Formats: sequence, C-alpha cells, structure tokens
Amino acid sequence: MTPERTTTARVSLRALTANDGEPFVAAMKASRRLHRPWVSPPTTAPDFDEWLRRSREDPFEVLLVRRREDDAIAGYFQLSQIVRGGFQNAYLGYAAVAEHAGNGYMREGMGLLLRWAFAEQGLHRLEANIQPGNEGSIALVRGAGFVKEGYSERYLKLGGRWRDHERWAIRSEQWRAG
Repeated sequence: MTPERTTTARVSLRALTANDGEPFVAAMKASRRLHRPWVSPPTTAPDFDEWLRRSREDPFEVLLVRRREDDAIAGYFQLSQIVRGGFQNAYLGYAAVAEHAGNGYMREGMGLLLRWAFAEQGLHRLEANIQPGNEGSIALVRGAGFVKEGYSERYLKLGGRWRDHERWAIRSEQWRAG
C-alpha cells in the first residue's frame, strides 16, 4: 500500500521502514509530554519493531510525515482495521512530534493522507476517535473536513484508564467536495 504522489512543498508522506526505528523512537520519547494522555506511540526499540511488523500486515498501515528540508519526522498517521469489500473503511490515529508541532506539517500531511486513502486506495470512509479535551487533534480533523458523528463513553483504555472519545469521520465524497 505504499503511497504515491505524496509531497507538498514542505512535507512528504511515506511508509514506515526499519531504518526509521532510531529516529522515530527518539522523536516519540521527546514528545511524551505532548502525547499524554492522548496517545502512546512506541518509545522503545522492541515496541517499534512490533509496530513495524504490524504495519506490514494487510489491515494496518503507518505513514510518516517528514519535513522535506531535512527529512526530520514531523509526525505519523496510522490506519488500522482497514476493511475492504462493501465497507472500505479504516480507523485513523496520528501524532505530531513535539519539536515540529504547531507548524502546519500535520495539516499538510493530512491532506496527503486523505488523497492517498481516497484517490489511490479507494477507501470510502476514515474514522478518528478523539478524546474531547484534545483540542489540537480535533482542530486537525475539523480543518480537514471530518464531521463529528457521535460520542462514545469509556471507548478506549489509555494510560490505564477508560476514556471517552468523540467520533469524527470523513467520507470520500465529502473529501472530493471539499
């Protein structure tokens, strides 16, 4: 599922590889404060290796957002539970690297991700489940055209606690119209 046509003037989007392990783990360790309590990306080499192994399975894909000026990792997108057939749906997770957060790299990466998911992969719908207090994450999906569809109490266990989430989604026809 390697993406094609995945660059803007400032970022590129590409599939996770084994060579990304060391810089990715370092970036995620340095971003722990930004990520808590929202996400828990791999912060050790063994966890990264397991994540990479999963990213090579059919229903799971990890794409890195990289700054074109220096190839630094600015964040990532993760598609999971990719279902084909009559559903053509996937769940979307993501996180920015703290050093590069707030500079629009994830917004540009989201544009590339949506084009890849809908135009190249033929998906019909992406769903992102976001904790209500995660204002940056909500702003990212809202700005990309996602629509709030609902609220799920005690939806995911993160940081040892069951946490409520808002359900945001975008369909291919909404993306095309936007």
